[in-house]
Amino acid sequence: MPYRRLPNTDKARQRALAKALQMGNEMPPFKLAFSQGTLQKARFFYPIFDSAIQEYQNAYNFQVKKNKEYVNLMKRAKLYISHFIQVLNFAIARGEVTGESRKYFGIIEDSKRLPSLNTEESMIKFGERIIKGEQERIANRNNPMTNPTIAVVRVHYEKWLEAYRYQKNLQEIHNRALQKIADMRHEADKIILSIWNEVEESFSIHSEDLKRQYSMEYGLVYVYRKSEKNKQTKPIEASLNFYEEEIIENVHDEIETEVLSENEEELVYQTPFFAVK
Repeated sequence: MPYRRLPNTDKARQRALAKALQMGNEMPPFKLAFSQGTLQKARFFYPIFDSAIQEYQNAYNFQVKKNKEYVNLMKRAKLYISHFIQVLNFAIARGEVTGESRKYFGIIEDSKRLPSLNTEESMIKFGERIIKGEQERIANRNNPMTNPTIAVVRVHYEKWLEAYRYQKNLQEIHNRALQKIADMRHEADKIILSIWNEVEESFSIHSEDLKRQYSMEYGLVYVYRKSEKNKQTKPIEASLNFYEEEIIENVHDEIETEVLSENEEELVYQTPFFAVK
């Protein structure tokens, strides 16, 4: 016996509400399988929910697009910071600069190791250190480092730092958009559940197979359990394919798990936040 599968992604919720509204617009009130009160709730809620999803998707896409530029700027800034310290070590090895010069940059005097620059925090830390340290070293009448000079390092570092701050701002916009959707999911599920319950109740006078077939015209989704898949009928098979498409689309959606039992359906969601450091 197939069971009804409630939407478990935001795109699926969108489709379920859109299908219900489509039927509400196409069917006269006396033939519609769910109440006018529920239809009005869906009509009021759907534009807000749809707008929130579009806002989130736009924020996500823009952040991903800008992240590619950000990564390139980060690699270049990291390269210049690393090269500056390497040139310092080479100059010390040739005897052109004393080992004491490392202290200007917050590096142990006899240390030849390059600092770890694997995080934004470490890049900010050492970027500020070498810019300030080289200025102090030159102010104490020492010859400036070249290839790269601190001026060139500073240009690339500050370009990356500006992009870093901008990317953090985009992340906050993205997170707010995602939270807005999360706050609306309960209401979306409540409206969809009301619609689907009323639709099934309207068609309850028919046989189970016919009831499911009519209900699916309103966007209801039915799936078989694994042990029952070989017994699928044609209309349910189409519904299962529709569900499988949802799973594929869900690769870029929030990670959501659904707990189902024989007599009740309970949805439990876990949503990771997209993070760009």
